[in-house]
Amino acid sequence: MDFNMKKLASDAGIFFTRAVQFTEEKFGQAEKTELDAHFENLLSRADSTKNWTEKILRQTEVLLQPNPSARVEEFLYEKLDRKVPSRVTNGELLAQYMSEAANELGPETPYGKTLIKVGETEKRLGAAERDFIHSASINFLTPLRNFLEGDWRTISKERRILQNRRLDLDACKARLKKAKAAEAKAALWSDEVDKAEQELRVAQTEFDRQAEVTRLLLEGISSTHVNHLRCLQEFVESQATYYAQCYRHMLDLQKQLGRFPGTFVGNTEPASSPLSSASLATAAATIPVVPTVAGMPSAGEAAISLDDVAPPASGTRKARVLYDYEAADSSELALLADELITVYSLPGMDPDWLIGERGNRKGKVPVTYLELLS
Repeated sequence: MDFNMKKLASDAGIFFTRAVQFTEEKFGQAEKTELDAHFENLLSRADSTKNWTEKILRQTEVLLQPNPSARVEEFLYEKLDRKVPSRVTNGELLAQYMSEAANELGPETPYGKTLIKVGETEKRLGAAERDFIHSASINFLTPLRNFLEGDWRTISKERRILQNRRLDLDACKARLKKAKAAEAKAALWSDEVDKAEQELRVAQTEFDRQAEVTRLLLEGISSTHVNHLRCLQEFVESQATYYAQCYRHMLDLQKQLGRFPGTFVGNTEPASSPLSSASLATAAATIPVVPTVAGMPSAGEAAISLDDVAPPASGTRKARVLYDYEAADSSELALLADELITVYSLPGMDPDWLIGERGNRKGKVPVTYLELLS
């Protein structure tokens, strides 16, 4: 009991001494040991890293989950170390509503068929969004949180210890200064001077040791930047994959909607291409054009007799297939991602399409599914 009381009294005395030293420094009544310029730069860099990591983390959370109530719920589950319940994405919920509406309004009607097709695509978009959120959370958000809740807490703890060591050191310097002043006035050697010098040596040693520990941790911020850079690249990669999936799903949907008779009643204009018409026209202009074959129906007529179409003698181009493509009818050519095919254009042909050949098979192929090779 006596030992505990003495320890509490000692701790209280140290705390009081530090508080006095800190207050006197604020009022300019006490000297303060300054850290070197390099150390101050490390501190500033660490603070900036922490502040911007917090802002980027919070805004990424908003990007992935715009609903603040849902974010609070996920935060509470994480703090309670419980699994976050699976949540239906907005796209999946919209798909569900469209499917139910189609069943009630008539799945065989043009409107019902369109609802079903759009709903299927919205479901795919929702699944792609779920995969993106999962990937971004693991590869980007989690490392940022680990830094703030792990490395940064350690750095903050050691910085607080260093601050206390500095206050102890400056308090010892002040006591030694006072003891020497008292000794000079008394004109005799004082034990207080010896005691103050010993305390100063101990305080200086502890301060130097703690300063080195803190410096090493602060220099580790460079490794943190390298790690965050890698995580950022993975975040961009997953986001690019997500948007590419969305683009591919919407291209397929746009193509399917164009085949429904009466889907766009009163709209005689063709649906706009996801890519600008100018860019598609530029791409198509570089494709060799087959001369018009006598007796062959024009592009504006009902069909093109592909059996009568021969590739140009020279100037055909190779193209790499970007995505799988399922042929809608016998006039189109099914595609597999990464395969190479030969392509060329026909006079008056829709710039969104080309003629593709693979072996002894040929058919129309969409330009947006191809990478034209030089």
